[in-house]
Formats: sequence, structure tokens, C-alpha cells
Amino acid sequence: MKRIIIYGVLPLLAVACGHDGDFDATGTFEAAEVVVSAEAAGRILRFDAEEGDVLEAGRLVGAIDSVQLYLQKLQLERTAASVRSGRPDISKQVAALREQIAKQQTERRRVENLLKDGAATAKQLDDIDAQLKVLNGQLDAQLSTLKNNTASIDENTSSIELQIAQVEDRLSKCRIASPIAGTVLAKYSEAGELASVGRPLMKVADLGRIYLRAYFTSDQLSGLELGRQVIVTADFGGGERRDYPGHITWIASESEFTPKTIQTRDTRANLVYAVKIAVENDGRLKIGLYGEVKLDE
Repeated sequence: MKRIIIYGVLPLLAVACGHDGDFDATGTFEAAEVVVSAEAAGRILRFDAEEGDVLEAGRLVGAIDSVQLYLQKLQLERTAASVRSGRPDISKQVAALREQIAKQQTERRRVENLLKDGAATAKQLDDIDAQLKVLNGQLDAQLSTLKNNTASIDENTSSIELQIAQVEDRLSKCRIASPIAGTVLAKYSEAGELASVGRPLMKVADLGRIYLRAYFTSDQLSGLELGRQVIVTADFGGGERRDYPGHITWIASESEFTPKTIQTRDTRANLVYAVKIAVENDGRLKIGLYGEVKLDE
């Protein structure tokens, strides 16, 4: 019986199954991405953003046709001006009646003086008082009517001004701007195309502060806390690696199955917890880049 001896098998298996333990978790880099969608329907008149452009927050990069909205705004402004022109001038419209009341009051004082001297009768004074009562009643009624008319006109004007504000809001939504400062990752539309509400136009991400989404096993959770400083090693491929300081900004409250592309310190772990680690980007880190995490002791 022949004996077959194989040399070097055990050392080879040790190398293949061994683990150097240089990292505590692995993951990929990601950034806060924002998909900018159209807020108005119409033809895109201008869209200057290109992939790779760095945009400031609020920077105008395009516009959607807004001619009809602008004409609607002009029409509403003319209507509001017409309604305001019908607002009564209360002081002028009651001026004549106030003047009559003033004359009657002067006449009353004259008759009152004559009555004291016996040159006038009590009936004359009563007649003047009656006329004053009628005139004051007319003044109160006219003031009430004019104030009601003014209030109604003011309400109509306010309603039109609200419509103008609505149109102005819709006009503002015809402007295409980046809501955040960041880099254009993708562009989905071009000038000349028709936009509809909700149609994606471009994707923007802030690459200045990037995050590594790493995965830790349950037995590592006790050593994790928000704000904890860690060392993140980015793997650029070809043996090029670089360390970056980072800190934990988010820890998942629920576990998930280990993603197929992720390695853990415990290769037997089936469930892991996602953790986001903020890293200041020096311009070299890219979305999707592989990274490893080493917890500071």
C-alpha cells in the first residue's frame, strides 16, 4: 500500500482562511444626494448645468417657459388696480353733510341766544334740534355705507393680491436652481425638452463632506456611540490606501442581513448594523469607493 504525502497544505489553508484583523468594519463612501425635479410644466428654455459642475446653493442654472404665467400676473395686477380705484374717499363724500351740520349748529347757538333775549320761540329751537338729529342720522348712515363699501373693496383687493402671490410663486418655480451647494452628478434633461411637474432634471451631491456607510456586528455595538472618532482607510486600488479621520454621525436602530459586497470582522455574522461616518473630503474620495474602519482605542 502506497502512502501519499502532501506537503504545504496546512500552511496554505492558514493563509487562505486567516484574517489580519486590520479593520473593524468595511463599507462604501456615499454623499447626501439631491435629485432636482421640475416644479413647473413647460418647455425648458435654458439649462446650463453640466455633469461635474460645482454649484452654489440657489444658483440659477436654467428656466422653464413662464410667458403665460407672467401675462396672468399682469392681468391680475390690472384688475387689482381697477378695484382699488373704486375705493371711496370717505372724507370728501361726507364733507357736504358735515358742513350742513356745522351750519345748523351755528344757527342753533344763534336761536338759543335769541331765545334768552325773548326774540325767538322754543319751537324754533326744537325745529333746529330736529334737523340736526336728521342730519346726524344721515351722516352715520352714509359713513356706515361708505365703510362697508371700503371694506368690501379691500377684501376683493386682498383676494386678488393673494392670487398674484400664487402666480409669483409659480413663476419662481419656473427657475431651475440647485437647493444645495454641491457637484452635478447626473443631468437628465436638456434645453428644448418639455418638462412636467416632478420630472427629474439633475442630481446634485455635496462631495465636500462625504460619508462611509460601514457595517458592524452586534458585539461591536457596545463600543460605538455618536461622535466617536474613528480612522477611515480609503482603498483607491492598485495598493494605494489613505487614512482619514472621521466621526460617527448615525447608527442604525435595526439590524439587516450582511450585504454581499461587505466584509465583517466576524465572517460568520449574518446580521449587521449600518453606521454612517462623516469624513472631510480632500477631493480624492468618490462615491462608491471602498473603505475600511478602524476604531480608535
